[in-house]
Amino acid sequence: MKRRQERPLRLIAAAAAGRMGSLVAQLAAKDPRFELAACLLHKNSGDSKPRGVPAVTLEDLGPHLEHADAAIDFSAPEASLDLAALAARSKTALVVGTTGFSKSQMSRLKGFSRRIPVFYAPNFSPGAFLLRRLAREAARTLAGFDVAISELHHAAKKDSPSGTALVLADSVAQAREGRRPPVVSQRAGDIVGEHVVLLAGPHERLEIIHRAHARSLFARGALDAALWLANRRTGFYGMEDMLG
Repeated sequence: MKRRQERPLRLIAAAAAGRMGSLVAQLAAKDPRFELAACLLHKNSGDSKPRGVPAVTLEDLGPHLEHADAAIDFSAPEASLDLAALAARSKTALVVGTTGFSKSQMSRLKGFSRRIPVFYAPNFSPGAFLLRRLAREAARTLAGFDVAISELHHAAKKDSPSGTALVLADSVAQAREGRRPPVVSQRAGDIVGEHVVLLAGPHERLEIIHRAHARSLFARGALDAALWLANRRTGFYGMEDMLG
């Protein structure tokens, strides 16, 4: 545990030229709870960091991680695992919002949590977290109803179904003896994110919907997770640990 509570959290913003990484960097730079120690950029990604903050590539990141309390990453599975390996070496807490991990990749990510605290969430929205609980309870209570999940995201989103939709399907399966509901995905325009859990029975149906209006919702959630994680023991954490 590197951080003392009385000083700002020293943060590395990874994938800082991307949609989410740039938001994390911008919000952290304006927040007195944080000291933005460095921005991790891929080669040839350009300079999209806040003024006065070092921009580094993965090859040069080690010394900056040594003096950081936490890193936040929204990138791609292999890039997240490369960062996790460096973070584990420097004993730096890691917050990961990357989606699209295979089972073996997720197993590797969890393996790093034996050496550092790792916080993983496919969605950092408190509302989306509550949606998971509501979906599980509704599937249990309305045991005879059919359940289906649909999700919409922007056209540039690569993974399909979304990580949140997969977690919702897991929540329903927990209430249905392992039976997973069908998931339908759509990619269009600049939709930030929408998830719908539909339960249909005789003569009635129930829809539980979560809509994200801005990506800053997820960036702020990841920053909150970094503050929560920084003084935790080694382990693999998620939204249920932070929000209870």
